[in-house]
Amino acid sequence: MTGTATRYLYLARHGEASPDESELTDTGRRQATLLGRRLRDIPFTAVHHGPLPRAEQTARLVADQLAGVTPRVSEIAGDYVPHIPERSELPAESAEFYLRFLAGADDEERKHGPRLARQALRRFTGAVTDGTEDRHELVVTHNFLIAWLVRDAMHAPKWRWLGLNHCNAALTVIRYAPGRAASVLLSNDMRHLPAELRWTGFPPGVRV
Repeated sequence: MTGTATRYLYLARHGEASPDESELTDTGRRQATLLGRRLRDIPFTAVHHGPLPRAEQTARLVADQLAGVTPRVSEIAGDYVPHIPERSELPAESAEFYLRFLAGADDEERKHGPRLARQALRRFTGAVTDGTEDRHELVVTHNFLIAWLVRDAMHAPKWRWLGLNHCNAALTVIRYAPGRAASVLLSNDMRHLPAELRWTGFPPGVRV
């Protein structure tokens, strides 16, 4: 169906969680509140979040700073492996590393993760087709799903969600305009966080 208006998809990773992932840390709560303050002037039509406590708590703290939206839980915004590649899909020099990383995924994850990922693409991406006004939606989720959606926006191979990382409470924005390819407007943006709250949840390496 041809799009009739532009969708702006805002993707945020949850705030920093406690070691058992049962709740946000004090840092995570501060990160979520500051993210909400950054987004307070965006006319959101919906705020979705995954079912795990760290995503739900982040979404509620963000929504406390917004007007007129209530967070809604969504299974497809959860924490799952969106695609497990065959060795033949991967670059030869990194195949062993990625396959080792994914070896812990059990049969249920291998079955349900790709199904949820397909549903996420249908639900969250593409130009608006049921109205004529631009739409702004926020999804508070996890690193894997954000990487999956960025990969799709860039028309990259399915395996390329691997290696894309996002910090706690960082912001990514994708624009889906009618008749145009998707545009990644922001990726892993932490401008709303002071220096001491940045880079949590990010793998060791270069941090700027």
